[in-house]
Amino acid sequence: MNPSLIYHVTSSLDGYIARPDGRIDWFDSLRQADEEYAFQYFYSGINALLMGRGTYEALLKRGGPWPYPGKPCVVLTRLALPCAADEIQLIHCTPAQAVAALNEAGFQRIWLVGGSLLAGNCYTAGLIDEVVINLVPHLLGAGIPLLATGMERSLTLSDQRRFNSGTLQVHYRVQKQANMRTQIPAPRINVA
Repeated sequence: MNPSLIYHVTSSLDGYIARPDGRIDWFDSLRQADEEYAFQYFYSGINALLMGRGTYEALLKRGGPWPYPGKPCVVLTRLALPCAADEIQLIHCTPAQAVAALNEAGFQRIWLVGGSLLAGNCYTAGLIDEVVINLVPHLLGAGIPLLATGMERSLTLSDQRRFNSGTLQVHYRVQKQANMRTQIPAPRINVA
């Protein structure tokens, strides 16, 4: 099986993943049992998580237990932040280095948890293999976009489903362009 980086994210219908201040309260209350089941099925099929600093800090602000237990999580940051769980590794490297290190450590399905900037950088670098978007029937009007940066690229629809809340999930495979990925020496990822 080829390693995959999967950008699985919830978005408003107008393409925002959070309010301008980073809050995601607009979709938390809408999730129903069928969506939770689909998410748990997805979560059981991934090996590791890749996350940006902004998403990690937003999760810390929400409080409570670490929401993604049992999976190694690499958080890309330059800051010294508190570690919310044993499976979290805070490192400073490029997204390509982090993905390469996770692949080298044997992780085949990596969830790019979030962060518009990180997702945009991964997409531009040709690192994202799959995009799964839960389109919530809500218009924010402004906020943090699905991808902060990017470039034109074609996608192939792999699957789609409608949830009871009216949320529509679309699953795409990213069409790779020749010689897109660059080989960059990878930092060591601890496997706990």
